[in-house]
Amino acid sequence: MLFLSFPGMEAFHVTANGNYSVQELSLKVTQQRRCAGPRILSEYVKVCEVTDVPPGTMHPVDVGKNKLMVVNVDGALYALNRICTHETADLSTGFLLGSVVTCPLHLSRFDVKSGAVENLPATVPLATYRLKVEGTSVYVQV
Repeated sequence: MLFLSFPGMEAFHVTANGNYSVQELSLKVTQQRRCAGPRILSEYVKVCEVTDVPPGTMHPVDVGKNKLMVVNVDGALYALNRICTHETADLSTGFLLGSVVTCPLHLSRFDVKSGAVENLPATVPLATYRLKVEGTSVYVQV
């Protein structure tokens, strides 16, 4: 006897001579957590020079498919995604006031130090990246 089961449907029992019967199943769905799997080691990539990002400015950079920006807040540098999580607006063309960037499209605000959303319509924080400075070069870990 062969037993076939399809989620949300019936179970079919097929015998060797080709006869079959159908039984309804009561399925219980449970939420499962996926294992993240092995972590891929990332590397630091040179993205710009310190002089490219004066205090109070944002500098857009592309690292592979990642659209990032390096932001200088009172001499401290931060790296984060530059695409708004609400829509696909480029935040590096937005407005920086202190450590908060405002999206030029729908005016969502994000803290550049943490990526946290400061106000709607965005609800998802921006990804942030580790950054280091060696000499006059800025590197981001991706």
